[in-house]
Amino acid sequence: MEFFKIRNDIPFMRHALVFNVISVITFLLAVYFLSTKGLNLGVDFTGGTVMEVSYTHPADVPAIRGALAKLGYQDVAVQNFGTSRDVLIRLPAREGATGAKLSESVMAGLRQSDNTVQLRRVEFVGPQVGRELFENGALALLLVSMGIVGYLWFRFEWKFGVAAIVANLHDVVIILGCFAFFQWEFSLTVLAAVLAILGYSVNESVVVFDRVRENFRKMRKATVPQIIDNAITRTMSRTIITHGCTQLAVLSMLLFGGETLHYFALALTIGILFGIYSSVLVASPIVMWLGVSREDLLPVKKEDAASSTP
Repeated sequence: MEFFKIRNDIPFMRHALVFNVISVITFLLAVYFLSTKGLNLGVDFTGGTVMEVSYTHPADVPAIRGALAKLGYQDVAVQNFGTSRDVLIRLPAREGATGAKLSESVMAGLRQSDNTVQLRRVEFVGPQVGRELFENGALALLLVSMGIVGYLWFRFEWKFGVAAIVANLHDVVIILGCFAFFQWEFSLTVLAAVLAILGYSVNESVVVFDRVRENFRKMRKATVPQIIDNAITRTMSRTIITHGCTQLAVLSMLLFGGETLHYFALALTIGILFGIYSSVLVASPIVMWLGVSREDLLPVKKEDAASSTP
């Protein structure tokens, strides 16, 4: 299935150096923002109190934020949860204040402006638990990255594994850099989006790499840049269909999912856009720079054996 058919191969590899320079610049900018500004870690990682309250009528979120500001809670996240009458409140940890005291003071302040508010749930996340979650999340990223390299090394060749992991880490660092630059809240849902992007991006790389391997069999007289250009061009229609349909679903979450899914969908959107770029214009040039050849994927012995058979 193709939306359009491109007759002539697009010479992507002719501009591979330009694409690599752009990638290095964006990567270094993301690292700079991460090192200078850092991530705005949410309550899941820093520790704090999570409260779920409900009203008999649609909740006025700005009024709730104002009531909490009067109590001295400035860095607080207030968002609708489920329905317009349910509200989720995330309070950062305070020294000398337990979760019970915080919830009591918050409920007292909210009842002054609206006595119909009811407390549904209170959860307290300690700093130690948040630190463990952060470390486990970083370990998950590392294990997923190692698994991707091992899979591509086993299926293709080690050069493809190196190229794919560089491209995928490029996507992850860009997502984290955007969150650091804009100081968006980084929570467990965002971490889940980052892990999802790792798997999603490597799928696109596998499609292109598989077409490259197929082209080495078919295009015997073509050069490596021509083979890669053909592989990318022939998979463009599939890329548009796949990423377009995925982005439509993510866009619906971004626009209509509320604040609960906002940063999750935002991270997925950034990851999808840069995932297309990295799979085509980062991973493929790296494979070319590493010197991939027909012998890497099609051993000479096998070719000789095949040619000798009648």
